[in-house]
Amino acid sequence: MAGEIPDLEALERTGTGKGAARQARRDGMVPGIVFGGDADPLPINLPFNKLLKMLKAGRFKSTLFNMKVEGHDDVRVICRDVQRHVVKDLPTHVDFMRLKRTTKINLFIGVDVAGEEVSPGLKKGGVLSLVRPEVELIVTAADIPESITIDVSEAEIGDSITISSVNLPTGSKPTIDRDFVIATISAPSGLRSAEDAEADETEADEVPATEQADDA
Repeated sequence: MAGEIPDLEALERTGTGKGAARQARRDGMVPGIVFGGDADPLPINLPFNKLLKMLKAGRFKSTLFNMKVEGHDDVRVICRDVQRHVVKDLPTHVDFMRLKRTTKINLFIGVDVAGEEVSPGLKKGGVLSLVRPEVELIVTAADIPESITIDVSEAEIGDSITISSVNLPTGSKPTIDRDFVIATISAPSGLRSAEDAEADETEADEVPATEQADDA
């Protein structure tokens, strides 16, 4: 299971309709609704500044939250829509969906690395580059992995670790169909420079004698 599902604190909104929503905005709040999960829709208000900060951080609509509303049981939710002002592009309303344990959702899962201490490529001075520090997976709400792990214990310089080499948690699958790269092990800059110089010398040695004479 995911180690830390962030809390999202909200206030129950009294009253519905455009009048209540406008009042909420005047009070520095953003109105919203929580729906689904075999329960009645729950009108809520979210502090504008906190919501805007989370939206700017990115991936708000693919983050699972533990919603806390006073007087109600905590519930896992995911954002399904953010309505914005047509001119100012600021949030004016947010829709959240309650999740059942069997609900399938898209989430970005962090990547851990194993085997760095024994990797032959890294021992030779290779540089590990995480092309994707996070991978978007389709997971079930009841079985969200804390992370996925790539193994570089046998990786050499020049090797790439792709998603097909990762043992994904049961019930999880990537949102991308192709076998994409997660990490690479490249030669250190000093070694690359030496190899480039050696390649240039080899090409010069292979120039036909006639060409060399013409150049002279």
